[in-house]
Amino acid sequence: PPSPAVRNFTLNFTITNLQFTADLAMPNSKRFESTERVMRYYVDPLLHKSSIGPAYVGCKVVAFRSKGRHDTGVDAICSYRDEPSDPKFSRVTVYRELSNMTKGVTKLGHYSLNSQSLYVNG
Repeated sequence: PPSPAVRNFTLNFTITNLQFTADLAMPNSKRFESTERVMRYYVDPLLHKSSIGPAYVGCKVVAFRSKGRHDTGVDAICSYRDEPSDPKFSRVTVYRELSNMTKGVTKLGHYSLNSQSLYVNG
């Protein structure tokens, strides 16, 4: 049988207790890499528990960006398998699930989130 297609969706949110620094803007810096690993540590389990969990492949942070004086925006590309037997991706459903799992988009592990910042786009 043909291998399943892998589809991507974007995930964006803003952390209010992670001050943006210039080294977060450089994908090969130690700070970028370590912060990206921490984001995966917190985000991966949530998406594995979501409705797309069985089809979820993973997320990769593609950028951290300054969002005002103290906040850091996170831009990630996430992937899932698109097979007839796997759950169908619904950005609205995934948004609602992530919102619930982050206490109304306020907590991600020890990070605080801007409650108006979560964005899921398929």
